[in-house]
Amino acid sequence: MRKLHHPRPEEITVEGILYALADPVRVQIFTRLAASECAQNCSQFLNVLEQAPLAKSTLSQHFRILREAGLIRSERRGVELINSTRCAELAERFGPMVQSIISAYERQKIEAAAESAPRTAIDKDAAPV
Repeated sequence: MRKLHHPRPEEITVEGILYALADPVRVQIFTRLAASECAQNCSQFLNVLEQAPLAKSTLSQHFRILREAGLIRSERRGVELINSTRCAELAERFGPMVQSIISAYERQKIEAAAESAPRTAIDKDAAPV
């Protein structure tokens, strides 16, 4: 079995983090892992999208990108990969950068949901600001 690549903290780059977090699916995976109290296996993220389950090969690709960017650590346990974030190492190297990116995504998601919500009669009659 091939060894999993985990970059050393000094090898993690801003560019790699930005690339890994440029995909909304990977952001959801990372934020769910960060919010979890324990490491999780990949199959727990098959339904990360609301529309349809992800193919296992697609999910594996997302985890590989997150791992090689230095955002997560994966450990083999039998045939499964158990994943956890490297938040402490990332905070030590980059300060609040990763958390700021995640917070920006959350604000963007809230704003998009508010814009797509149906407007009530009161909203329609309100004067534009």
